[in-house]
Amino acid sequence: MYQALYRKWRPMSFEDVVSQPHITSTLKNQILNDKTAHAYLFTGSRGTGKTTCARIFAKAINCRNPKNGEPCLECDICKNADNGSLADIIEIDAASNAKVDDIRELREGVIFTPELCKYKVYIIDEVHMLSTGAFNALLKTMEEPPPHVKFILATTEVHKVPATIVSRCQHFDFRRIRSEDIVARLMYIASQEGFSLEEDAAALIARLSDGGMRDALSLLDQCVAYDDNITIDKVSAAAGIAGRDYLFDMLDKISIRDTSGAIAIIDQLYGMSKDLKVLCSELLSQMRNVMLVKTVDNSADLITCLPEEFKRLSALASSMDLDRILDIISILQQCNERFARSANKRIELEMCIVKLCVSKNESVHQAVSGATAVDSSEINALINRITQLETALKNGGQVVHSSNEKPKHSTKPKEPAQELTKLDPNTFTPLNEWQEILERINVEAPAIGAFLQNSMASIEGNVFKVVVSSDFFMKKFKSSDDKAILKRVVNNYYGKDFDFKLYSSKTVDIKEKENPINELLKRAKDAEIEVEIKSN
Repeated sequence: MYQALYRKWRPMSFEDVVSQPHITSTLKNQILNDKTAHAYLFTGSRGTGKTTCARIFAKAINCRNPKNGEPCLECDICKNADNGSLADIIEIDAASNAKVDDIRELREGVIFTPELCKYKVYIIDEVHMLSTGAFNALLKTMEEPPPHVKFILATTEVHKVPATIVSRCQHFDFRRIRSEDIVARLMYIASQEGFSLEEDAAALIARLSDGGMRDALSLLDQCVAYDDNITIDKVSAAAGIAGRDYLFDMLDKISIRDTSGAIAIIDQLYGMSKDLKVLCSELLSQMRNVMLVKTVDNSADLITCLPEEFKRLSALASSMDLDRILDIISILQQCNERFARSANKRIELEMCIVKLCVSKNESVHQAVSGATAVDSSEINALINRITQLETALKNGGQVVHSSNEKPKHSTKPKEPAQELTKLDPNTFTPLNEWQEILERINVEAPAIGAFLQNSMASIEGNVFKVVVSSDFFMKKFKSSDDKAILKRVVNNYYGKDFDFKLYSSKTVDIKEKENPINELLKRAKDAEIEVEIKSN
């Protein structure tokens, strides 16, 4: 029966464990000197050897003929442990045994001595999945277990393990496995299994596995099923990621702001059923490499890539400034985070690419339609104009020209862009059609219509004046986009543009309309009087 590579090539001794010498050396020395602890906590990311080292340790302390702290792998204890038939080494999956009753069964079994071994070893995998009650039930047993019992807890999320448990254990933190160690292990396994594996393909597998040997071997297994002659293109196909040419072609399109070219590549990859989330992650990873090439002298030592890829990374780094590179990384990170919540990953990635390709001084319509770039002098003039408008807002509406620019036309100073505080009631003629306008506003934006209840309006020349029922309602229009909606409805109704002025009824003495707040107070007072009369 076929056995998966990660199971077949699981290390059987400490010597076979890769990239964890700080842990394996310590454990071997403890076994040699007979100074093993009663409880251990192994933490680290997936596929770094936590459960494997726990099994090896359990074998080594019970082995009949240990060698330099290593299990002999030949005695009955080692053989039974390897085939899973040794009753004194108990593995518990905390994810499916997280209840208090499960831990109580463990506590009841602890008191019994081992059948064949010197020690009874409990390996609790994914220990962070235990419930609070289960952790509490485990506390006392872990603190003072019988001399023949040892606990090994393994978890990928140590922050979820209570401090009271952590303090009772010797804590070993497993590091991510280095890419070069994964490559060496994959090449060795390929030679033993009899299939061809190119070193570049092994390097890509190592990069995709993110420091986990189990992930690397699972991907290698998938590639072997695809073809016995494993190349970098076949790894890309088996993993469902973009080939390297597609990846760098897209980065080239982004660097020159070729929106249509980049979108065309996405369309091609989507048609080939490529994983767009993985593509986004790969783009992000390569932009990180571009950043290092741009800023670090010895970047070649920090980047895992092929020689021809490093040349393309260098070309990308030289074609963009650092600010642009950092902006691209930031936008890609935001896109990657949104993928989990996105209903359509293709649209999400296409939106991201459009953002990356559109210049800050260029409209989206221009970028997508391929319009010619704006002349630099026009861009500078536009920037100066925006600066003047910002200054005008700060100065109350007066446009201040820069020292090196003169106004093209002499104009009278504009009236400060602020609402008048008082309104002459003699010049205010209420509009008969205002109620009809309010009905339109209620249809388009009911929330705005509520703020315009008991309001009045008047037109004086090119100025449209609105009197709302309170200062609070007036502030509502000043501090939001509601005023823009009001202006649009009115302008559409009359077919012309008005300048708008807003007033509060508290600052206007108009007899035709009573202040609605006063009316509410009057109603409340009348209600109190009515209740008092009824009570008497």
